[in-house]
Amino acid sequence: MFDFVAKRKRILMVILIVFIVPPFAFWGIESYQRSFSAGNDVANVDGQKISERELSEQIRQQQDRMRALLGTNFDAAAFDSPEIRTRILSNMIDQRLLLKQALRGNLAVTNEQLRSVITSTPAFQEGNQFSRERYQETLSREGYTPVTFEASLRRDLILQQYTNAISDTGLASNSVARNLATARAEQREVSEYTVSAEPFASKIRLDEQAIRAYYDANRSQFLVPEQVKLEYVVFSNEAIRAQETVGDDEIKSWYESHIDQYQQQEERRASHILISVKSGANDAEKAKAREKAQSLLDQITRSPAVFGELAKKNSDDPGSAAKGGDLGYFALGMMVKAFEDAAFRLGVNETSGLVESEFGFHIIRVTGIKAGTIRSLQEVRGEIERELKKQRAGRKFAEATEVFSNLVYEQPETFKPAEEKFKLTVRTSGWVTRQSSPVQVLNHPRLLAALFTDDAIKKRHNTEAIEVTPGTLVSARVIEHRTASTKSFEEVRTEIVRQLTQKEASALAHKKGFQMLEELRKGNAGAASFGSAKTLSRNDPKGVSHEVLAAIFSVDKKKLPAYAGVALPNGYLVLRVGKVLEENVGEADLKNLQTELARAAGTQELQAFLASLRTDASVEINKARIEKANP
Repeated sequence: MFDFVAKRKRILMVILIVFIVPPFAFWGIESYQRSFSAGNDVANVDGQKISERELSEQIRQQQDRMRALLGTNFDAAAFDSPEIRTRILSNMIDQRLLLKQALRGNLAVTNEQLRSVITSTPAFQEGNQFSRERYQETLSREGYTPVTFEASLRRDLILQQYTNAISDTGLASNSVARNLATARAEQREVSEYTVSAEPFASKIRLDEQAIRAYYDANRSQFLVPEQVKLEYVVFSNEAIRAQETVGDDEIKSWYESHIDQYQQQEERRASHILISVKSGANDAEKAKAREKAQSLLDQITRSPAVFGELAKKNSDDPGSAAKGGDLGYFALGMMVKAFEDAAFRLGVNETSGLVESEFGFHIIRVTGIKAGTIRSLQEVRGEIERELKKQRAGRKFAEATEVFSNLVYEQPETFKPAEEKFKLTVRTSGWVTRQSSPVQVLNHPRLLAALFTDDAIKKRHNTEAIEVTPGTLVSARVIEHRTASTKSFEEVRTEIVRQLTQKEASALAHKKGFQMLEELRKGNAGAASFGSAKTLSRNDPKGVSHEVLAAIFSVDKKKLPAYAGVALPNGYLVLRVGKVLEENVGEADLKNLQTELARAAGTQELQAFLASLRTDASVEINKARIEKANP
């Protein structure tokens, strides 16, 4: 138990990601058994329905994840396409099929394993120690209770066990790994000479007729798309929340009815020495372990100060042995029962007798006690106020959404009623096209499409209220319109001249560079003045592009010096490979690469297994629901 996390870092990383940025998981026990009307189903997996609401929730979670990663660069519109919805739904179907197989195989996660993952998750720790207070606060902030979170976490762990059992079976031969590692490590000494297109530009003489012909043949390049300017209003959950007020009596009442959330249990800090007994050990083996533990306890009884040294030398718990047996602080329910029963009977600096658990024999010393406390109302007032505002705003927003939608629809030539009702600000935009807007909140496919209808352009009516992100509605109205047009020849002539000059100068540079390359290959070493050499490899390309790196490693290393050339947008690059250095591959690097190849092979096996599950399962997808715009 004590070194569970150390042995399962991959699982812990997955679970940490699951909590901080929830992926496509099945949150809530009831979601697995709930039935929905056929009209709202997007898929049916062996009789288990996936509703449109569930799919929308998964899309929202993925949007939240990407918003956290990308910040202001996040584009919600990218998630409102049939392709994205299909991909997310496919992931949900795969997880349903995998979890069904895992449960059929009786895979399970014990309470001890679940506890170890939770208590070792940094999001739930303070000062590198698990904090029940922080655990409850974090779950509450994310909208979960300990029961629902732990149920979903248990399912995710089971799923992780099952997928690892498949993907970890990938194999890679030593010879394949060694050949690839050798190729990656091989170094080549390279010199470069660039034939730039710039000197050739002054030699280019363009015919006016050719410039005009380019314009006529490429008018689409010079198209100015149809554009509109807008005024718009944004109605959001956050706006309602900002207007909410919560009274002192409400805060006090909430505090008193949820007092258990603000209680901090008594915690003990202890060190231990574990003499392990393997599962299934016979009586003789148990007796031998007990004898060793008793011998250590006798030494500690005679001289308590030796506890730490004895733990370092003798304890079978590698996670704590190096720290003199120290386990840090823990509360009731975080250790196996026999262990915590003994620890919570001891006073500070007291040592237990032998304590037997499923792991073996423990000698326990309590080194600190934190008394149980209750956070005061003053301490948690801000948290409660935010929670109550959040709850109230959520209810009001759901009710007000319909009112807002009706106001902008029923009085389509103005935003004044909605502005006054909800204290909104009417804003204006720059020029907006069918594809994009300079204002991020307007960059939503459904909204952009609505802005270019006859109703919006000719009648100048408000668009319907459209949810551009979860909890945010927008309605917009066209105030100015430009039809699509083509820039005149005079407007773009200078740009055409630049493009044609660049193109012809590059062609001359390519021709000159290729001629130099041919001379070098014929043995004329003075055909190019190469710069200083640099040594690079596939492992360390030193910033060289993939195309140039491929050219460097394509030359025959048995015939040096060898030459290669690469056509660039603004010239031609001539390469000279003067030396090849074979590198010995270390066993550690070889083993890492073999693991990498095996993991890739395991991933392929997992994909093949998923494909077979799909073949054997009854999977029906409601394509009409997938292709329609996300509500």
